[in-house]
Amino acid sequence: MTSTDVKPEDSRNQRRESRLPWWGKLPIALVVVAALLFLGSRLDLMPGFGDVFGEETNDRTGPTLLKSIQDLDRYEAASGNFQVVVDLEKDAKYLPDAIRGTRTLYVGAGTVGSYVDFGGVGEGSVRTDKERTSATIRLPHAKLGKPALDPERSYAVSKERGLLDRLGDLFSDNPADERAVNKLAARHIGEAAEESELITRAEKNTTSMLEGLLRSLGFTEVRVIYT
Repeated sequence: MTSTDVKPEDSRNQRRESRLPWWGKLPIALVVVAALLFLGSRLDLMPGFGDVFGEETNDRTGPTLLKSIQDLDRYEAASGNFQVVVDLEKDAKYLPDAIRGTRTLYVGAGTVGSYVDFGGVGEGSVRTDKERTSATIRLPHAKLGKPALDPERSYAVSKERGLLDRLGDLFSDNPADERAVNKLAARHIGEAAEESELITRAEKNTTSMLEGLLRSLGFTEVRVIYT
């Protein structure tokens, strides 16, 4: 018998060593079954298995706490809806954008209210004649409230990030960028509100409200002066 001959006992031992135990094949079988179920649910080949890989949302938010209550001496007379597209780009000084830098396109939508403050109106601000048919009211000019962004109508269109920024996103949600675009959108909305006719509309609506109120009380002549 030459050196290349293999004894029957040696070949049987090699076959035993090459065989995997049953518990070693179990993970492979589970992976194959999971892959088949996933493909079947995606291709609608197995009705009823779609819920196995479906997402479930659970709201575990705690109770809302009332921190304080403030009495408002103001009349909300007008409100404006605004929308702005924010293009915020941050570059590194000595690095190309592909390595370090971000550019975000964000659609910000929100409202700005305009109100007249009645808190400073005293007895001398309202004058009537003896017959109580004529009244003159002096009020401060209308003011603008703070812009309030609407999360339902605000969204990010695109966000480009350099390589280092992408690596940083793996370890952080980077909320600073979200706050930056939100603050920028609110600032632009506030500036647009100042250039709009919101204040004029608020004073006009306040005048109409007071005229209707006093005329219902018997006054025939009502003057509202903003100083």
